[in-house]
Amino acid sequence: MKTFLDCIPCFVKQALRAGRTASRNEAEIKALLDRIGRRIESISLEHSPPEMGLIIYDEIRKITGVEDLYEKEKKEHIAEALRLYPKMVRARDSSADPLLTAIRMAIAGNVIDLGMEKNFHIEDDLQSVLEQEFALCDIADFKRVLAAAEHILYLGDNAGESVFDRILIEVLGKPVVYAVRGRAIINDVTREDALASGLGGVAEIISSGSPAPATILKYCNEDFLERFNKADMIISKGQGNYEGLSETDRPVFFLLKAKCPVIARDIGVEEDDIVLKYALKKQ
Repeated sequence: MKTFLDCIPCFVKQALRAGRTASRNEAEIKALLDRIGRRIESISLEHSPPEMGLIIYDEIRKITGVEDLYEKEKKEHIAEALRLYPKMVRARDSSADPLLTAIRMAIAGNVIDLGMEKNFHIEDDLQSVLEQEFALCDIADFKRVLAAAEHILYLGDNAGESVFDRILIEVLGKPVVYAVRGRAIINDVTREDALASGLGGVAEIISSGSPAPATILKYCNEDFLERFNKADMIISKGQGNYEGLSETDRPVFFLLKAKCPVIARDIGVEEDDIVLKYALKKQ
């Protein structure tokens, strides 16, 4: 997905929020915004929005020296999700369709996003999504592809949300490779976060190599690219991964909550809708 003009004010707001998280020095934050502004001038609208996120957090690292800006928040989100985990498992297993319920739960976890200017409450949002109708739901394709799949690649998004991913992986009934970010960026899931979420017991954890808040193939390592091209089912969580892979010709299922109006418009749904979209769905 390309960058739209509507994305540019969001880049600046995100830089300001992140800057204030990293530093209380107003001059330091102003210097950050100045540098971001100069780099926005040179970025092509043909690039995907997460590539701007990569620039923002690279500048924050340079100015503040902070490597994992949201380390504390990620640990809190994982702990809160793990507290809810037994309740979620009971609800999943007692439902009429455990797989679809687990997909809803995985999407509910997508609200845990510190890159967005939206508040969230994990437990309340979980209940809300469990009751919400899908705007787009390719569940028949999901079940059909899953039944035949031998190589499943699951693309993680945010820490805390990773516990909700575990809820889904547990009912897929097949070996799964779980891909995390190449390094800490925003509150995206890293290997350490995935292990803390309990994913080591249900999936093989690998790094995509992507330093951006998305799976952007040109930044990914060879091991990931080999697995991506070999996979006969790819489950992609979140908006960033959608932005990076929306034009793919691989068998990708996008699971997300459309928190951004630009992304909602690109998918063809309304803001705050929940989506299970098959990339290869015939129109």
